[in-house]
Amino acid sequence: MHAIFDHGPPPPCPAPFNLAAYVLGHASTHGDKIALSVIAPDSAEQWSYGRLEAAVLGTARGLLDAGLRPGDRLLMRIGNSVEFPICYLAALAADIVPVPTSSLLTAPEVAQIAQDIAPRLIVAEDDIALPQNPPCPVLTAKAMRAMYALPPAPYAMGDPERVGYIVYTSGTSGQPRAVTHAHRAIWARRMMWEGWYGLTDSDRLLHAGAFNWTYTLGTGLLDPWTRGATALIPGKGVTPDQLGLLMQKHDASIFAAAPGLYRRLLRTKLPPFTTLRHGLSAGEKLPEGTRAAWEAATCTPVYEAFGMSECSTFVSGSPNHPAPPGTLGYPQEGRRVAVLGDDGPAGLDAPGILGVSKRDPGLMLGYWDAEEETAQRFQGEWFLTGDHVRMGQDGALTYLGRSDDMMNAGGVRVSPIEVEAALNAHPAILESAAAEVTVKADTTVIAAFYVSEDRIDTHVLEDFVAGRIARYKCPRIYARVETLPKSANGKLLRQRLRETYEKTGRS
Repeated sequence: MHAIFDHGPPPPCPAPFNLAAYVLGHASTHGDKIALSVIAPDSAEQWSYGRLEAAVLGTARGLLDAGLRPGDRLLMRIGNSVEFPICYLAALAADIVPVPTSSLLTAPEVAQIAQDIAPRLIVAEDDIALPQNPPCPVLTAKAMRAMYALPPAPYAMGDPERVGYIVYTSGTSGQPRAVTHAHRAIWARRMMWEGWYGLTDSDRLLHAGAFNWTYTLGTGLLDPWTRGATALIPGKGVTPDQLGLLMQKHDASIFAAAPGLYRRLLRTKLPPFTTLRHGLSAGEKLPEGTRAAWEAATCTPVYEAFGMSECSTFVSGSPNHPAPPGTLGYPQEGRRVAVLGDDGPAGLDAPGILGVSKRDPGLMLGYWDAEEETAQRFQGEWFLTGDHVRMGQDGALTYLGRSDDMMNAGGVRVSPIEVEAALNAHPAILESAAAEVTVKADTTVIAAFYVSEDRIDTHVLEDFVAGRIARYKCPRIYARVETLPKSANGKLLRQRLRETYEKTGRS
């Protein structure tokens, strides 16, 4: 039998459609219900569905009054504050294309993004990096807040296939990729409600990630609101050691985070949780040791999901269908996926590349202004994820690794080429290579290997690289080597560097 899992076609997306209108649909019937609570040890900022929609549509009116038109790109430079989802949904409500970005990006990185997408407006909080010479007007978050009280703009309804938003992900080419999604992408997330979350309208879901990450934005905010639930978000300055008490105090029923956050929480003294049903994990493979420790400490299970910026999460375990031990779980109902070999779908229990059907409503429209690169990711019906997996007889998928050299920094994929470009800009470095290495059980970090005439002080390299790429992309290990391993045709062998380091503890 071929390794194809087909749950049948998903229900069609309604038309006309608007992503923001869909997400905030409960505002008309449950306007007084709390949609969002921004929590801190001594405070909680509450937003009802009615108040949230009014702020979104008032901001949409303000953006239109400022001269923006449907299809214009709006670059978001906002941190973990309520302004983030309001700006994001306001743009979508008016058919303006929001481009959320990490607040940790440096000015040169943001300048490159601005060059790529040509925004008509940048919305920015204080102390978050902007291009040295912004290519368009900059609206402060404070000025945007003044728009909340404006008369509401109508939702711009239209074809669910039209461009909705753009998110950035690192790619094997070394340059971050602009992933373009349609408005209908939010419709596909319905398949996660039962296929991963077990989400109901009475849930209080706390997500501990950064808003710009699609995992946080979708799982932590948009999906609870679409379902009519309450989103709990840690306020600025909340530290991991405070999360346990906040979950207890605010009656969290579902907790979502990347595996690294679970590990950090387990180093603290966790209080008893009386309302917590389960946890959610995504972004990287959850180590079995971390899962077991969490379940022992909290008496609650963790359900894991696998996905990517191009298609969000589409394979998972769930309360109704837990993943067999050691696997990623099952394709969600409404998905069609395959394990692909050299000549099409592989057999069951055979390794191959994970493919997602082009019919999936959550699949991207393509990479922004990159038709050739988009086409390279498709093979007939299938979008190629680049991940090696194996499908068992029951349809469960086992993760076998990446088919490229992508690295993982706290659940966010990082291209080694991007890190190497920052290293190679140092005048004393002749060449370099970056690789993800294991430093202890269940812990990996980004390591930089460089060739130079003399050893360079690690602090000098840390400061140099930190000025060029976001902190989460920066290596944690710097090692000088005499030469870099290469193939006969000169291709850098990062895998060999990684294996040598892990075997000997040195390069």
